[in-house]
Amino acid sequence: MVGPLHYLFLGAALFALGGVGVVLRRNALIVLMSIELMLNAVNLTFLTFSRFPLVKSAPTQAGFLSGHTAVFFVIAVAAAEAAVGLAIVIAVFRSRSSVNVDEFDTLKF
Repeated sequence: MVGPLHYLFLGAALFALGGVGVVLRRNALIVLMSIELMLNAVNLTFLTFSRFPLVKSAPTQAGFLSGHTAVFFVIAVAAAEAAVGLAIVIAVFRSRSSVNVDEFDTLKF
């Protein structure tokens, strides 16, 4: 049987993998993908606590939807982050011909 700890360990592993990708990689696109992986790990954790609540009280008529609501907002933020981040990466690539994060040292080109 798959319990809540399995989901939480998977979420922690995905978050750690995304964190390693943000810290170690120098390509801006891989950094953005690593951030998306971290956001999905947070979503998995929200849904785990929504599915397996800590309090054993009876759910309301709508059920335990607070985790689902939080996931909806995280997905909306992730979509906005992906659109704006990709636009910035494309603009920087057009001006510098590189998406290496180490070369992003000034705000003015």
